Amino acid sequence: MAIIILAIESSCDDTSASVVKDGIVLSNITATQRIHEEYGGVVPEAASRRHEENIIVTIKKALQVADVDIKELSAVAVTKGPGLLGSLIVGTSFAKGLALSLNIPIIEVNHMTAHVMAHFAEEPKPSFPFLCLTVSGGHTQIVQIESHNAMRILGETLDDAAGEAFDKSGKLLGLGYPAGPLVDKHAKNGSPKFEFPIPKIPGLNFSFSGLKTAIRYFLRDGIKNDPAFISSQLEDICASIQRSIILHLMAKLKRASQKTGITQIAIAGGVSANSGLRAALKETSQKNNWNYYIPDFQYCTDNAAMIGISAHYKFLDGEFSDLYLTPQARMKITSA
Repeated sequence: MAIIILAIESSCDDTSASVVKDGIVLSNITATQRIHEEYGGVVPEAASRRHEENIIVTIKKALQVADVDIKELSAVAVTKGPGLLGSLIVGTSFAKGLALSLNIPIIEVNHMTAHVMAHFAEEPKPSFPFLCLTVSGGHTQIVQIESHNAMRILGETLDDAAGEAFDKSGKLLGLGYPAGPLVDKHAKNGSPKFEFPIPKIPGLNFSFSGLKTAIRYFLRDGIKNDPAFISSQLEDICASIQRSIILHLMAKLKRASQKTGITQIAIAGGVSANSGLRAALKETSQKNNWNYYIPDFQYCTDNAAMIGISAHYKFLDGEFSDLYLTPQARMKITSA
């Protein structure tokens, strides 16, 4: 009998639903919230209210596109965390109610594990073991993956995440929300002629707080000498910021490969959509004889397909939750 899973993702400001059948994504529908643009960042209360408005219509659309009747479902999967607690509550509450009404299992999924598992939503799929650099607005991690349900963190950020460094830098430049993709857009036409410090953190951990501070002072001094400094140098500033962030990421990824001997390398998370990072991984892989894996854009940002793929392998292993499932704002990747 086919394993058909309805997956729900509501960890931040995107409401997403996906139908996964026997490990194949049949639909992946996401409702994006625009209200946060006027505030320059996600407003948690507004996000949870929009999830309440969007979740039913998004799930209906996912089932319709997949051509699956709700009674055919084998299980419901949902993001348990990490994320905004109010947003997570909307998703988990709906998932529990739906699972109870259909008398089918519920599967809890770690959002960060799901980002790694996004690589199994399409071909080619990485072979085990492999390393994954997971980079988003809230997390930066290097994860070693031994199997679908066994992975461990080798290194992570000690303060700010790479995505936050992009977004906060873009905000300092006066760019809109989300600023990270706009930094990437302007960087494509610029030259990285400005030097910013590369953090020297021991081991495989990351740090971006010092870089953010350096960028702030750099812009302050530039504007002091020339009020039009940012507007006249915007593309080069963006290219320089992006180069510094990527150099830090790639240096740690190379060190992780050397330390573990693993040459199957992947990236995941929202920042994996960054054109500079994708190009850097390709170039570094060619120099170091890595087999590299970059997810399709739809699987980079928060999406329910990655939740469904992760849940598929949990289903095969019989890893089900119960109706006492409680969302968690903070969660770590833990080895199975």
